[in-house]
Amino acid sequence: MASLRSRAAELAMDIEAFFHGYEHSRQIFDALAQAIQGLQPTTITVSKSQVAFRRRRPYAWAWIPGKYLRGEHAPLVLTLALRRRDPSPRWKEVVEPRPGRFTHHLELHSPGDLDGEVLDWMHEAWSEAG
Repeated sequence: MASLRSRAAELAMDIEAFFHGYEHSRQIFDALAQAIQGLQPTTITVSKSQVAFRRRRPYAWAWIPGKYLRGEHAPLVLTLALRRRDPSPRWKEVVEPRPGRFTHHLELHSPGDLDGEVLDWMHEAWSEAG
């Protein structure tokens, strides 16, 4: 139990460091993390460039474009891995990195962007990562 608590504290510190200086991005991420709490089991890992959510395989990533790109960008991008190309015009970009696997990039400007449609896509990605 103590190791779980120390891992949770370590993850919280990693997330805090990742979002340091990007408070608006953090607010959106907190809403995203809240939505993902319903998708269990999920493991969260923080790297230098992104926060990844995985089951058996990764299914979602959150990253801050302003850390890497010049100019005006959304405060946060949610990337989802799906087995199909979703036709929604909400996607900023959809790529097929390998046959039958599609990576969908969604710009998030506020916590309100995490609506029912996005939650359905997240559930689909989580189910497929199984």
